[in-house]
Formats: sequence, C-alpha cells, structure tokens
Amino acid sequence: MQNNTFSGLFVGQNLVTLTEVDSTNNFLKQALANSTPLTDGTVIMAESQFAGRGQQQNKWHSEPGKNLTFSILLKPTFLPVNQQFNLNLAISVGIINALTKVLGTGVKIKWPNDVYFNDKKLGGVLIENIIQGQSIKNSIVGIGLNVNQTEFAGWVPNPISVKQILQKDYELKLLLSDICACIEAAYLILKAGNIARLKAFFMQNLYWLDELRPFKTGEHVFNGIIKDVTQTGQLAVSIDGELRLYSFKEIEFLNKS
Repeated sequence: MQNNTFSGLFVGQNLVTLTEVDSTNNFLKQALANSTPLTDGTVIMAESQFAGRGQQQNKWHSEPGKNLTFSILLKPTFLPVNQQFNLNLAISVGIINALTKVLGTGVKIKWPNDVYFNDKKLGGVLIENIIQGQSIKNSIVGIGLNVNQTEFAGWVPNPISVKQILQKDYELKLLLSDICACIEAAYLILKAGNIARLKAFFMQNLYWLDELRPFKTGEHVFNGIIKDVTQTGQLAVSIDGELRLYSFKEIEFLNKS
C-alpha cells in the first residue's frame, strides 16, 4: 500500500495505491464498515482489480497495470436522498471534462453512466451510496477506464481505450490526477447548488440525444429519440411522439458492435 498526494483541494489528497484487490468499491465499503478513518476525497487505486463490477453485477475486465480502476470516497451529507442522481451528474461532468481535454470531441456519457467515445465504450461508473436518515452519509464512486489496454475479453461488446484513440500510451497517474481535479470542480458546483449548470453540460454531452435510434425493451425493438433525463435519473424517450420514462435496465441501447 502506497500513499501519494495530488494537488487538488481534497479529491486525491489521500491516495492509496493497492497492488491487487477484488474491487476498489468493496475495499472502501469494508474500510467504512470497520470504522477506518478516511477523509472526504480519499482515492483508492488498484494496479490489478480482479472482480470489478459495473451496473447490475456486470463484470469489469481489466488487464493489470494498463488501466484506471479506482474509487473515490465522497461525503455528500448536504445532498438529500431524493436528489442523489445529481451526484451522478457531477461525476459524469467531471469525467467528460477531463477526457475531453485528452481526447477532444467524441467523449459522451451513455445513460445511465457509461463513458463512450463515438460508438465504443471507454469506461464506466458505479456509484454506491450509504444512506443515513434522509441524507447520504457516504458515496463510493467506482470508475473504470480503458487506458493502455488494446485487447479485450468479457461481456463488453464494443470496447475502446485511450491508447487506441491516441495511438500511444498515456500516463495513468497523470490521467487520474486530471480526472480527480475535474470531478472535484464539478462536485463543488453541486455543493454550491448550481444543478442547472451541471444538468446543461450533462445534456450537451449525452450519447444519442435528439437522435432517432434503435432501442429494446424486453423482446420489443423500436426506434426512439432521447429527449431528457429526469431529476431521479429516468431516461425520457420519445416514441412516435409519446414521451416514455425508463429506469435503469428497463431499456437497452442497440449499439453497433
């Protein structure tokens, strides 16, 4: 276990690097359960993560030492439980800002929280909130990004990495530092209550927004147009002029593979 310090105000000020762990989210949850004193903005980074998870227990496969697999501990006690999707907005905005600086245009958030470059998956986010009363005591923000890996196996049908886009390796700690700084900036906007600013940026960078695209619910395949994401995180899709709302896993994007 190695400690390093980033230049931000608090995100990454306590950086713990693990050689190998099942999941950085699990590591943080266990540390909190054991009452380990951890500061707001603590970052746990794994050189090798052998049981990373995406939404709904999907596995995240990562080649050791080539990608970013890390979790950020945040303490958004100011955020009511019924506004927890606003944290997703802030995290997404931070990631998009950081990656756009590196990769230029083409970086998008695919609802609910995948990171895409054009039509390929660059990474994903898994936020796990620990609720106390009507507020969020702790949030564990797990982030996985394909950086220097060029061959992929597993359930992801359309992966891409930073190296494949830039045609060169990229320094992991530098990218981690940039992402932490941008997430911190967006989080402070959230804390200041400027949700409209975060939402506007999020919508500008939402994958397939206002495009007629193919979707699937159950066995039903149809064309729809993404129009909005609600305050609770539901996807609003216009189908033949009728606006319908979908929660996580109720609708599938029929992406090109």
